[in-house]
Amino acid sequence: MRFLAFLILLSSLLFSLNFEVSDTSIENGRTSLFEFKKEKGLEYKKLKLGKKSFNVYDNPLDNSKMYALLPVSYYEKPKNETLKIIYVQNSKTKTKNIVIEIKDGNYKKESIQVTKSKVNPKGEEVNERINKEYHEAMNIYATSTKKNYLSSEFILPMDSFITSDFGKARVYNDTLKGYHSGTDFRAKVGTPIISSNDGVVVLAKDRFYSGGTVIVDHGQGIYTCYYHMSAFSVTLGQKIYKGEELGLSGASGRVTGPHLHFSVRVGGVQVDPLQFVKLMNKNILTKEI
Repeated sequence: MRFLAFLILLSSLLFSLNFEVSDTSIENGRTSLFEFKKEKGLEYKKLKLGKKSFNVYDNPLDNSKMYALLPVSYYEKPKNETLKIIYVQNSKTKTKNIVIEIKDGNYKKESIQVTKSKVNPKGEEVNERINKEYHEAMNIYATSTKKNYLSSEFILPMDSFITSDFGKARVYNDTLKGYHSGTDFRAKVGTPIISSNDGVVVLAKDRFYSGGTVIVDHGQGIYTCYYHMSAFSVTLGQKIYKGEELGLSGASGRVTGPHLHFSVRVGGVQVDPLQFVKLMNKNILTKEI
């Protein structure tokens, strides 16, 4: 009996989780990826970093694996923080801790001149609209389904010159400070915009700041956003396929001129869209031959 107990103890001491992580040192505004090998008697539940939790999902192209995305907010300060991997082994909930280093992205700065009414909007009606649109979007981003619409690599919404990268600290009209939450593509009014991947349209409307806006839900907490559009080719609730036209570019909302603003949300967190696309295409959405 004592020998059996010793073997059980030894087995638990030797046990280690079978997973890979793309990066344990992450710049603010970027995403890291955890990939887990499915094993009998073991179920991965979620990642927990600080007060935020991120679900673990089935890999859409590999039934033998699961994955979790770890998005780091632009507003996170450089520090070391403990990440908890929550899992269930033989019906018992357990935790494995990993140290994550959050680094400063050292983003550049830029000054922008826009219409004064878009910097410090006045009036009860306008501010009610802004508040309503903000909460509407936050409710969308807070929704995460188990279903994944992805079956192939992401593509960019247009083939054009990038005029502004993600993360640039911005000063609007020498007063209002913020940061660039996406990637801007040069596009004259009327340029077709295509969906970066398969999904469902969860918002298609004109908004105060982002103008003509389409948001596509790709499942599992992944959203792509398309701003400043002049016309829509899709409607709310429509199933959309990669490369399908969403609408036309424009100069609506808070802009200095016509362009497309492309952004990504993961688990409710705004992240660098190009880094995210590269990460997913390299690790999750490419089938091994």
